[in-house]
Amino acid sequence: MSVDDEECVESGAVVKKVNSGVKEHGFIVDMVEEFGEDGGYGEGVYDDGAGELLCFLMDLQSTAMDSFGGDAEFDPKLYVDLPLKSTLKETVEAFRSLPRAPITGSVDRDTLKTFLKDYFGETGSDLVPYTPEDHLANPPDFLPRVQNTDARKWGLKVHSLWPSLTRLVCPTVEREPDRHTLLPLKHPFIVPGERFREVYYWDSYWVIRGLLASKMKKTAAGMIDNFLAVVQAYGFLPNGARTYYENRSQPPFLSRMVRAIFSATDDLKLATRALPLLLVEHDFWVTGSHVVTIRDSQGRDHRLSRYSAHWDQPRPECSTIDKCIAGGFSKLKQQQLYHDIATAAESGWDFSSRWMEDQEQLSSMKTSSIIPVDLNAFLLQMELDIAYLAKALNNTSVAKRFTRAVDARKRAFEAILWNENKSQWLDYWLPLQKPVKGVKKIYMWDSDRANQNVYASNFVPLWCGLLSAGDAKIDKVVEALSSSGLILPGGIATSLIKTGQQWDFPNAWAPLQHMLIEGLILSGSPKARELAESITRSWLRSNYLAFQRFGHMVEKYDARYCGEVGGGGEYITQTGFGWTNGVVLTLLNDYGWPEDLPLDFDYKS
Repeated sequence: MSVDDEECVESGAVVKKVNSGVKEHGFIVDMVEEFGEDGGYGEGVYDDGAGELLCFLMDLQSTAMDSFGGDAEFDPKLYVDLPLKSTLKETVEAFRSLPRAPITGSVDRDTLKTFLKDYFGETGSDLVPYTPEDHLANPPDFLPRVQNTDARKWGLKVHSLWPSLTRLVCPTVEREPDRHTLLPLKHPFIVPGERFREVYYWDSYWVIRGLLASKMKKTAAGMIDNFLAVVQAYGFLPNGARTYYENRSQPPFLSRMVRAIFSATDDLKLATRALPLLLVEHDFWVTGSHVVTIRDSQGRDHRLSRYSAHWDQPRPECSTIDKCIAGGFSKLKQQQLYHDIATAAESGWDFSSRWMEDQEQLSSMKTSSIIPVDLNAFLLQMELDIAYLAKALNNTSVAKRFTRAVDARKRAFEAILWNENKSQWLDYWLPLQKPVKGVKKIYMWDSDRANQNVYASNFVPLWCGLLSAGDAKIDKVVEALSSSGLILPGGIATSLIKTGQQWDFPNAWAPLQHMLIEGLILSGSPKARELAESITRSWLRSNYLAFQRFGHMVEKYDARYCGEVGGGGEYITQTGFGWTNGVVLTLLNDYGWPEDLPLDFDYKS
């Protein structure tokens, strides 16, 4: 969002947008049109103190890659998370004075280790472990529908993990921003775990649902207050609470968080504060490079959204990895690939065959050329939430405006994303189309551009209010999901394609399980409820058995087996784990566990 001290006024709210040092753009053809074949687009993307810090930490990351890159535990993210002990100037000067090999320029391992010890604090030391004031060992009326003793004991163990994942930002982060990449947040928050030391956007929806199940409304409300402050500062909610995440967002769930708290508390002050900021976030997702116009077969135009990071350089937290992926490409192609890699990170699905032309090659990512089913379902849900909150606040004009937006997006789903033959919604791949100056870009719908592969995301619209109870499509969609091959002994697989990427087969992720389970139940179909109950039992059993075997909750599981953890992707499977814990507590709270139904059995069965 290339803005300098710009003020955005929306429904009475003044939003101060900071200069985040990033530039907004659309397709690569737009860049060629404006900048020529030689590019030059990505120069000078860092222009403030935080930018200088990131540039330095990325240099440090590259040097560490040369020195430690052969180590199995090497994680490039660690180096952009390090807090500085001295000033940035002093640290950079010391770094530049390190002795280096004459040809390669590498730094000796021991020399670099000493430098890191002398000039940096431990990773995460600018965050304070914090015990939430509203965390009770055994909350009253906890998991009232759970009748099984083992399930209740396990639920309490998962509940007991919240303090170990709660953090508070040190005051020095705000006082000395050129020594930290953390964003200064006022209230305590829940982190996912391990390498994910900061709070993340879409993870936090399921964390908040879990906190509500744990009767921790104050902690949940504090997290939302943090997020609203960030939207007020940036005009959108970044991927996570680090300066290097300012170039992108994540799946938009802020309205869901606000509505969850509002439903639990009837807090009109929260709704009043949140509504204008939700309008600002909605605007972020339906304008600029995020929005696309597609003309259907009847000549009607529809506006749908796509992920589109405001970035065309290597991701700072993984710059060494991204440079390897883009090696050998021209500068212009590298910029487009870097943009699509960052855009895949904005999707939350980093990485997946969903975004790749060649499912074996990360370098074939075309994320910004895809209209995702789930993103538009989330925006539909956001529009429903905004209309609901506006109505609760007697803001008739906003309620009517967003009711119209809901109707328009439903028409777009029907015309562009629904596939009658498969009885599900399919991602739509945009063709490359050179723009004409002064002419609005409109893509012509082509049925051959739909991605015919089956992904769990194809069924997310069930959760987002797209179909009303009694709609004839519901049973068709339920049957399509039931027969898709995605539903396995350990839950719902992310896809049917085994690529080695973490958002593909055989991995199963907590948020996808929850959305599809809840979506099936909300549909009102008896057949859907039966399927939802079966998936719920499989997922909870898998989480429980893995916890019994390994002593941890983890970020992803192997859908092929009950009790097996997942793998693949850019890093080893992480423990903790924020959204997994939140989904377990939510499912146990909402649907319970019968007294006579065992949780434990042969994990390979």
